[in-house]
Amino acid sequence: MNLLLLRPEDLGCDPTSHNITLTDHRAAHIRNVLRAKLGDTLKVGMLNGLTGSATITAISNDSVSFEFELLNPPPAKLALTLILALPRPKMARRIIRAATELGAAEIILLNSYRVDKSYWQSPLVSEETLHKAMLEGLEQAGDTVLPTLRRAERFKPFVEDELPSLLENKIGLLAHPYSEQSPPQKVQQDCVLAIGPEGGFIPYECEKLIDAGLQSFSLGSRILKTETAVSTLIGRLFL
Repeated sequence: MNLLLLRPEDLGCDPTSHNITLTDHRAAHIRNVLRAKLGDTLKVGMLNGLTGSATITAISNDSVSFEFELLNPPPAKLALTLILALPRPKMARRIIRAATELGAAEIILLNSYRVDKSYWQSPLVSEETLHKAMLEGLEQAGDTVLPTLRRAERFKPFVEDELPSLLENKIGLLAHPYSEQSPPQKVQQDCVLAIGPEGGFIPYECEKLIDAGLQSFSLGSRILKTETAVSTLIGRLFL
């Protein structure tokens, strides 16, 4: 945790207060992991708001109190909409956390022929579970602004009805292991990046995505796991 993420509800009935007492897992983290002491300063941020610093004014076995001030904007998001074929549930949390850490502004989980139907019902990809993963990504990155996360559980209606408008004034890229095109250099404009499931999108899906306006490319002869591809592609294209 590189940033202590505060929520508006932490302020209670006074949203203008600059004093907070925490009694949840964040207090335990401050005591047991950070080993903070009275008078220590922490980096803090308000969820979807500014960042700043906090000074511990009281600490006990049950709670941590501090006075804080928020003056600085959070790190800028990447101008990136990530379309991601729903990963295996055991890996989804890690992948969503990584995409959040790297600064994706929007994440769309997409159905695909190679996505097992049971994945969508798994508690490991529930809204609550993935929300927690995004919060962890923000805390790691020192960010406060959650990416937009939504599901597209029907491939064809999304690609035909939503994707073309999503691509307006943006570059659209399709990462596919069997494409003959090389990846572009650093992307300097708003971008929609689609990454398929293990083994990639099937030919029909690639055709529909390309017809909608995406340009396919490959990272070379190596076929990467989804969790590796997400971090590698975002880093190579944007960072």
